[in-house]
Amino acid sequence: MTTSPATLTTAPILVSPLVSTQWLCDHLGSDALVVLDATVLSVTAFDGRQAWLSGLDDYLVTGHIPSAVFADLLEELSDVSAPFGFTRPSTARFEEVVTAFGITNGTTVVVYDSAQGQWAARLWWLFRAFGYDQVAVLDGGLTKWNAEERPVETGYTEPAPAADPFFATEQPHSWVDKSFVESVLDGRTDALLLCALAPREFSGEAGRRSRPGHIPGSVNVSATRLIDRETNKLLRRDALRVAFEQIIDEALAGRRVVVYCGSGILAASDALALTLLGVPDVSIYDGSLAEWVADPAAPVVATVAAH
Repeated sequence: MTTSPATLTTAPILVSPLVSTQWLCDHLGSDALVVLDATVLSVTAFDGRQAWLSGLDDYLVTGHIPSAVFADLLEELSDVSAPFGFTRPSTARFEEVVTAFGITNGTTVVVYDSAQGQWAARLWWLFRAFGYDQVAVLDGGLTKWNAEERPVETGYTEPAPAADPFFATEQPHSWVDKSFVESVLDGRTDALLLCALAPREFSGEAGRRSRPGHIPGSVNVSATRLIDRETNKLLRRDALRVAFEQIIDEALAGRRVVVYCGSGILAASDALALTLLGVPDVSIYDGSLAEWVADPAAPVVATVAAH
């Protein structure tokens, strides 16, 4: 199905952290809307380990949603000087990159990827963590967009110049560090630990980390199991509640939820789902297992049945 985008001049109002493909198609062309392609590709390195590759070539050659700007999560929107991949950027760096995308504090932002939404969710979380809520993830992403035979473009989209610089307001509560997780383990801090990895990685049966498994006391809700395989959309809210049944009552009652994974990417998918369910207090452990297992003194539990 092909629909011509409308020409709109006012910022579309978001009422949810998710928008549908039809909503986006209806609002393409608005001067106050910026669409970002946050795709990162998973590849196998020469040593057999998983590695990451920018999705820019796919964006340029295979195609992207019309007018979408490519957002580089690998380098531009991560702190490349940090010891672990995908570490969040500084406030100043985020402001610089986002302004270069043509985004101001009056822009509506829609983010998508060509995977299962985890990269889009990561960028959505970055915006929220820097104090900006007029941002949503495209439900189903480019996969659903293409399945519906909606228009795509190839080549590079030059961002429209921003009328004003983007100003971020950092929300420190959006993140926790390793010392915070340690304080949860020793009982000094009350929080629920939630791991977004696949069940076999959570249990330690799979994965290539030096120490497989998970942080003690964690509950496993795999981000990949939050997706409808037929549509690539997030599950309906009643199904999401079932997926989070081990923690949802406590989380909705206000108990803090700390989500982690390997590098803070899949964790953002869980955080998005929890936000949709109305959970008020969610944070991401940005270093995740990449940082945790690098410390030989940090405990890791393996061969535990996953949920």
